[in-house]
Amino acid sequence: MNYILMHRKTPVAEIEIDTETVAISKIGNVFASDHIPIGIDSENGEPNRRSLDDWWRGRSIPASRQNLTEAMENLGILSSEELLTRCFGLSLSDQYWVNPMKNLLKWDDINFFDNSFSEDVGNALFGKMEQGEDIDLTSPDNTSDGVLKKKWKIIDGKRCLIKGGDLPFYQQPLNEVCATIIMERLNIPHVPYSVHVEDDVPYSICECFINSKTDLVSAFSIKNTQNMNKNLSKYQHFIDCCKVLGIPKAQEDIEKMLVLDYLILNEDRHYRNFGAIRDAETLEWIGIAPVFDSGTSLWHNQSRISPSHDILRKIKAKPFEGSHEEQIKLVKDFSWLDLSALNGIDADFFDILSKSQYIDDQRIYEICKGFSARVQSLSQYVHSLQPKTIAINQGDHEL
Repeated sequence: MNYILMHRKTPVAEIEIDTETVAISKIGNVFASDHIPIGIDSENGEPNRRSLDDWWRGRSIPASRQNLTEAMENLGILSSEELLTRCFGLSLSDQYWVNPMKNLLKWDDINFFDNSFSEDVGNALFGKMEQGEDIDLTSPDNTSDGVLKKKWKIIDGKRCLIKGGDLPFYQQPLNEVCATIIMERLNIPHVPYSVHVEDDVPYSICECFINSKTDLVSAFSIKNTQNMNKNLSKYQHFIDCCKVLGIPKAQEDIEKMLVLDYLILNEDRHYRNFGAIRDAETLEWIGIAPVFDSGTSLWHNQSRISPSHDILRKIKAKPFEGSHEEQIKLVKDFSWLDLSALNGIDADFFDILSKSQYIDDQRIYEICKGFSARVQSLSQYVHSLQPKTIAINQGDHEL
């Protein structure tokens, strides 16, 4: 079937999508080469078909998503890629979509930022779809990324993402809120999260930080805008890509994210859960996106919580280095950091983590103790570099 790839109201290119494989099989006329998605291989303004198809398929729900197989059975589809054309590729992360040439649609009438959407797909992914219902597949859940179950819901007129955790502690949603408090205290730009408990299971809720005129461009797409120089580190390559694109304050904001990830031992800061925001109409870069998706942290699935080297070696860092001890060395400026702002945060952690019946007081105590050790470790590292550039409380956090 023939479509026009659109960027909000701007026609980008004619494309043909195979009805059986949902793959982009052909690219026709290109109308606006500057609006081709970031990171797509192109030559003389002509996008590479395979590269564009990889981008298109990457918009679908990953096969590793919790409950996906059961949800697809209930929805009557064979693969998550099928859902892409059912919602015209629309997302709540950017303004790209596909417009059927046989029946052209208007952006103002169908985008999910200004119009309501069905919750059927989200309910199916949460295992709460009732049999016999008339199914509406028009949903931004069709283009959501990630492994943990999640769904979009309109709450008080706001587009909100509800996200779960996994066994044995269902701790990831609570970690999002702990990370929120850390970033509030350290003045790190972030997406605020809150906790919602349903059927005794905790979920995190955050409001969509993209609006109908902006794009979230993943770090994965950004790093693909330049060929990798084998003499450069992954980090320097990414920072160089940001500089070439003109993303303001990129290194400063990425360094703040790395500080957070060191403190909470984030294991999953991959290239698709951070990025930058740009204006979808002017294509001007606004800056690095506020930090989001920090739940896979704070020993989230480990029964033993310890700051010992043996335990820490098992916790891997992403995306630039394999360990947090190596990754924190990428940070050049700590002058903004005041770790004394974290004093007394244990009380907040107790209040948040105790919302889950799967986490007992002993585990919360150990998490607080482990986090305190991370603060002390960072304090010692920073003082070894710049003893006069930062105010840090050297004492242990008292519970």
